[in-house]
Amino acid sequence: MKCILLCAGYATRLLPLTKNFPKALLEIEEGKPMLNYIVEKVEEIKEVDEIYLISNDRYYEHFDAWAKNNKFSKKVEVINDHTTSNDDRLGAIGDISYVINNKNINDDVIIIAGDNLFDYSLKDVISYYHTKQAPIVCSKELDDIETLRRFAVAKLDENDRIVNLVEKPLHPESNIGVYATYIYPKEVLDVIRTYLEEGNNPDAPGYLVEYLYKMMPVYAYRFKGNCYDVGTHEALAEVRDLYREKRI
Repeated sequence: MKCILLCAGYATRLLPLTKNFPKALLEIEEGKPMLNYIVEKVEEIKEVDEIYLISNDRYYEHFDAWAKNNKFSKKVEVINDHTTSNDDRLGAIGDISYVINNKNINDDVIIIAGDNLFDYSLKDVISYYHTKQAPIVCSKELDDIETLRRFAVAKLDENDRIVNLVEKPLHPESNIGVYATYIYPKEVLDVIRTYLEEGNNPDAPGYLVEYLYKMMPVYAYRFKGNCYDVGTHEALAEVRDLYREKRI
């Protein structure tokens, strides 16, 4: 299994912190960037034999230096998508495809956004994947409608198979929010290429799930724990406080 870490966004909502510095490398606890927490979770997965981090050109040198200066149990290879701004960005799905093509991947993949801090075990997600042998998304019940409007929202059947999903709906039809951690069997890689060749939206990864569930079973893993989407100054301050309190 390969892991793809999505870190090629420009994080405009976190300006000026991210003017020339990547969001995923902002520190949560002193001396520990957000990305380190994610990689430590990935290190728990014995099935993962390679980790690829996709960056844009503006932040590439920062990520490359970070990867060289950290001694993880699994090597992290940084890939430059050669975009320089929001105007020419590939989008999350475009970046997934870029890594697949660049590294000739023909394997199952786990895909994680580089700005999602979570405390649940990825080993449990992998175990669930092995029982389903189908695409898996991580999900949680969310009670606040404004929060749901910022997520992909899924309706599930009695087996937690997705029967409907809408990215960032104005009127959510359920309270199941889908977070940016996905597992795809290698058979899905060709579907990703087809998705993009058809001219579909290359941006938010939830659009791909919205496409997939209509042609094959896709299941939601309901994680127990927390996941924080660190996309704003307020969210960054919140997780810093939470992790500081946890450490104390």
